Amino acid sequence: MAKSSVRDSIKLTSVDDLFSTEESRVEQQREKVLDIPLSEISDFPNHPFKVKADEAMLEMADSVKQYGVLVPGLVRPKAGGGYEMVAGHRRKKASELAGKENMPCIVRELDDDQATIIMVDSNLQRESILPSEKAFAYKMKLEAMKRQAGRPSKENSTQVGQDLRGKYSVEILGEQVGESRNQIQRYIRLTELIPPILEMVDEKRIAFNPAVEISYLAENEQQDLYNTMQSEDCTPSLAQAQRMKKLSQDGRLNIDVIFSILTEEKPNQKEKFNIQRERIDRFFPKNFSEKQKEDLIVQLLENWFKKRQREQER
Repeated sequence: MAKSSVRDSIKLTSVDDLFSTEESRVEQQREKVLDIPLSEISDFPNHPFKVKADEAMLEMADSVKQYGVLVPGLVRPKAGGGYEMVAGHRRKKASELAGKENMPCIVRELDDDQATIIMVDSNLQRESILPSEKAFAYKMKLEAMKRQAGRPSKENSTQVGQDLRGKYSVEILGEQVGESRNQIQRYIRLTELIPPILEMVDEKRIAFNPAVEISYLAENEQQDLYNTMQSEDCTPSLAQAQRMKKLSQDGRLNIDVIFSILTEEKPNQKEKFNIQRERIDRFFPKNFSEKQKEDLIVQLLENWFKKRQREQER
């Protein structure tokens, strides 16, 4: 080998490395909080948690405007430049509403599965979580856990990758979030609902158990069911939903059968009191759910009733 080639092959320690201390090298590797422009941070793909400009968000925006973001977000670098939000979507939205241009964030190298698990775990700590949010979050985390366990994912599979203790991923997830294995799978079934029916579940217009049964209907059957629910102003009981599931599996469910089942008188059915939407919708904020509207109407009626009682007692 020529002398020049030998010299080229020898890698000398740089002056900086030669005189740097172990402490300084550790410091260089330590995660730092950076002030990152909001325009360079994109949302996590298929983020299952809704970020709404509701009253709580407006309060957070006021806090950010006054004090800044006190807890940094967590982002990961993107291959093409910029960053992807892992934890801190609400803080980012509050910063935008507060007129901020930057946001403090921790930058961390994460693969897709690591990022998914952290994203889900950080949001499941919230006090109020919608059924649809849980459904998609559980599904995303479970699929990531299966990949980490080294086993391929099968769509709608109940037995997913095992860890060294012989436990299925769905069992581990259940232990982590305080749900049974069966309940985790039932939540994930909700991801099979068409969006308008899933929205009804979030608004508590359809109970959880009937919704799980409805999720087994084909997409066109669910659409026929939704249209019938809207036109007849009714929703299926658990027993009715189970019947429709069985008829669907037998290939005997159509819009006429759906209408017949929904319009039959239920054993505990009571006469409904209906108010036309146009008469009351103008009194509520646009972001109010049906449940919030109902609760407010009942509260106002209770106040009116108590006031009337006091007047009668005088």
